[in-house]
Amino acid sequence: MSTGAIILPYRDRLPRIAADAFIAPGAVVIGDVEIGPGTSVWFGCVIRGDVSPIRIGARTNIQDGTVVHVATADGPSHIGDDVTIGHMALIHACTLADRSFVGMKACVMDRAVVESDAMVAAGALLTPGKRVPAGQLWAGSPARFVRTLTDDEHEHHRKLCEGYVSLGVEYRANVLLDAGSAL
Repeated sequence: MSTGAIILPYRDRLPRIAADAFIAPGAVVIGDVEIGPGTSVWFGCVIRGDVSPIRIGARTNIQDGTVVHVATADGPSHIGDDVTIGHMALIHACTLADRSFVGMKACVMDRAVVESDAMVAAGALLTPGKRVPAGQLWAGSPARFVRTLTDDEHEHHRKLCEGYVSLGVEYRANVLLDAGSAL
């Protein structure tokens, strides 16, 4: 974890964050939240597990300005391993399975499921209860099936996840320490 992030308890539940996760300065993590190893939460993100839990797996990247929230007691958010969530996305009381991808400014709503190796395109609105099957790309508002993802796109996503893990390591080791010593 890093300095400068706001980590707050809610109803006596303190977020549990893997020692090697990167939480950027200005990110806010509240309540019943678990963040797995190698995961990065970037600048300006809000992850608020107040009325239900949020579980985030390993090596996932949640990019700048994203909000992850929950609904009432039956509305948790589950985000798997190796997931990419683009800048300024809204993730609300839904499930993003391992290796799924949510594009920039997309909105994934209550009880929606994005299966493994599936993608919600940038700017898409995945309405409540919808399910994006494994390997499919959905786009639009409301989002609907566009096509099957290619092997090249799956490989690109894998490399993107690896790149964000490396970037998080670099920020933890160098950038934040350099900024702190400059003050």
